[in-house]
Amino acid sequence: MSRVYNFSAGPSCLPEEVLRECAAEMMDFNGTGQSVMEMSHRSAAFKPIIEDAEKMVRKLMNVPDNYKVLFLQGGGSTQFAMVALNLGNKKGKAAYIETGVWAKKAAAEAKNLGVAVDVIASSKDKNYSYIPRVEKITGDYDYAYICLNNTIMGTHYEYIPDTGDIPLVADISSCILSEPLDVSRFGLLFAGAQKNLAPAGVTLVIIREDLITETPRAGTPTMLSYKTHADADSMYNTPPCYTIYVLDKVMHWIEKNGGAEGMLRLNREKADFLYDYLDKSDFYHATAEKGSRSLMNVPFLTKETDAEKADAINKKFVKEAAAAGLVNLAGHRLVGGMRASIYNAMTLDGVKALVSFMEKFAKENA
Repeated sequence: MSRVYNFSAGPSCLPEEVLRECAAEMMDFNGTGQSVMEMSHRSAAFKPIIEDAEKMVRKLMNVPDNYKVLFLQGGGSTQFAMVALNLGNKKGKAAYIETGVWAKKAAAEAKNLGVAVDVIASSKDKNYSYIPRVEKITGDYDYAYICLNNTIMGTHYEYIPDTGDIPLVADISSCILSEPLDVSRFGLLFAGAQKNLAPAGVTLVIIREDLITETPRAGTPTMLSYKTHADADSMYNTPPCYTIYVLDKVMHWIEKNGGAEGMLRLNREKADFLYDYLDKSDFYHATAEKGSRSLMNVPFLTKETDAEKADAINKKFVKEAAAAGLVNLAGHRLVGGMRASIYNAMTLDGVKALVSFMEKFAKENA
């Protein structure tokens, strides 16, 4: 069977070039006679892999010298707790902007751990279809928190709030290296790997060194302290070695394709092609408001207003699209309809194939 176009929100498609390299080295990495899957994380063979992965992250993201790059486990959801435990330890108060499910869950986790959470803005009034404009955040906060790209709702910040001396934390799981980002504007960035970096299993954390505290909130488990992992260079326990190995290869692929700037050019071309079609269509419409639209995740609905008929059309669309080699297009239950996730590894040809199918489906089902 030929490869499909995979529009999954995550785990997502990976660059084919990277997959071929991994396949070629599966049984024997670099003359070691073993797979990286089998390799000791303490071995001389693995050390250059994790060191190069860190070097490439620093290079492609222009990470300042006073930031640590950590390779952790537990996904973005564990970061909801780690951020609160490690950064919410002085004043015990934090500001959150609620733009969807993941920001809401992060705020709830912080509250659960005893941090006083101020939701200073929310787009809940319109089902999180836009990003509220909060140019400046002030107050007696340990940190301010945003989710830069909202996978489910298909929204994205087109600005970075000015937080002054308040450390800004951002979940960038679904947009990391899809565009240039000024790391120095943030106190902490984190990203689950399974959108733009690697298979699920490793979580990238970039944290300013002054935020790595000796004394996180009382009762913080050893494994949930940033200092634990920073002091051990991400080797306190066995890291997800193979996922880091794939991440390193993806970093080199991104560099080869123009770095973050090259990814932005490609991603804009893909997203513009899809949004332009949606905005002109008499059959479909995008759910995210202009000015807040994600380049990575594009939810869309048909213009059918009868709920039962709309559900039947949606199911038919997803089924026929899959038969045509366009998979994982079902929308999230909170939005409905369809969603095309077009991360870095999705090609322009893939997006064009989707639009071609959408045109055909619209004509047949109008």
